[in-house]
Amino acid sequence: MAKRQITRGRQTAKPRQSLSQTTSQLQVLFGRIFKAQSIYFYQLLGVTLFLVVFGLVMVLSASSIDSLKASNNSFAIFNRQAIVAIISLLLMSLISIIPMDWWRPRARLGYMATMLLQLAVLFVGIDINGNRNWIRILGQPIQPSEFLKVAVVLHVGAYLATKSRELDVRSVWYRAMGMVAAAMALVVGGKDLGTMIIMYAMFLGLLALAGLPTKLLRLVVVASIAISPILVTAGSSSRVGRITAWLNPSAPDPNGYNWQSEHGMWAISAGRIFGAGLGESKMKWSWIPEVENDFIFAVISEELGLIGALVVIALFVTLAITFFRIWQRTSDDFSRYVVSGIMIWIIFQALINIAVVLRLLPVLGVPLPLISSGGSSLLATLIGIGLVLAVERENHTNPLAGRQGRMPQTRALRRVR
Repeated sequence: MAKRQITRGRQTAKPRQSLSQTTSQLQVLFGRIFKAQSIYFYQLLGVTLFLVVFGLVMVLSASSIDSLKASNNSFAIFNRQAIVAIISLLLMSLISIIPMDWWRPRARLGYMATMLLQLAVLFVGIDINGNRNWIRILGQPIQPSEFLKVAVVLHVGAYLATKSRELDVRSVWYRAMGMVAAAMALVVGGKDLGTMIIMYAMFLGLLALAGLPTKLLRLVVVASIAISPILVTAGSSSRVGRITAWLNPSAPDPNGYNWQSEHGMWAISAGRIFGAGLGESKMKWSWIPEVENDFIFAVISEELGLIGALVVIALFVTLAITFFRIWQRTSDDFSRYVVSGIMIWIIFQALINIAVVLRLLPVLGVPLPLISSGGSSLLATLIGIGLVLAVERENHTNPLAGRQGRMPQTRALRRVR
């Protein structure tokens, strides 16, 4: 009898122990999710949520006419965008609780997978507006180049973090630049110059903040300027025409290259200071192509006026400041590289989009982050922001490391052998 009782005690001890382990793991998980975070975490989260909700409202307003014409349903484009927004926000929340150490060993695999997907676009991709940068998966068009931005940031960041003691060696930087160049080459193969410019600025900024020596930085910039005419003229007959029309806005325009940008400026001027009112845009009545996507800032300016446009710009400035504060607080090399790449990507893309609508740049086909219609862009952007939120969670958990990371050592001052 005594042996049976001992045996039963041993049998019941195991489930109790496993139950206690599961309970402790759940407590750690819930503590990570619901633990109070820093002001920068909530600031980034709040601005992001506001821009997503604001974007949904403006997508509904801008796309209602085109949706009605195409599908007899004014909410068709909005419904798709709303579903993607919900999924993206849930995914962002999930990513924000995953430790950054989980991503580091998987960065290479993600890079290879997205590169293969982008390569497949060149053979079985979908042509939209002269660009082959989409592929259909499960019946839905996906733009792999948007996810390639995140994958290369993670991969390059993980690579440089492992080479933190070898950043004086040129070959380390050459290999990092090779990873970036391979990704941009695949994007250029799909004739998407706008996305390639965003990727170039993002990765050049990432490498510069990581400590890319000045000599190599100058060499990269000079080489980029030298090959830019080839990139502009190769593979697209309309690209040169758009740039020429932008440089000579008063010249005859029989091909209508300036149509989109001219009507975008008319929309901005019609908005004046206080705007025509939400939903009252006239230019969205098929006067501006891609009005809910690349030129949604024109509708914002027309319906909400100068005040609404300045509020949007102020929100992106706030986003940039928050990113920079988080970057300053980050001491881990890998996390700092990820934050710098995502920061430059989102802010520079917003700057380019607004500059195009204001006719400060030729039309490049770049969406306004978090606001424009487009499932791949929104999903990839929120994945990136989720990674930054995860970094800030760790900064808040280890504040002493954050103080040490406010003045990260720059390796750009080191001499290259």
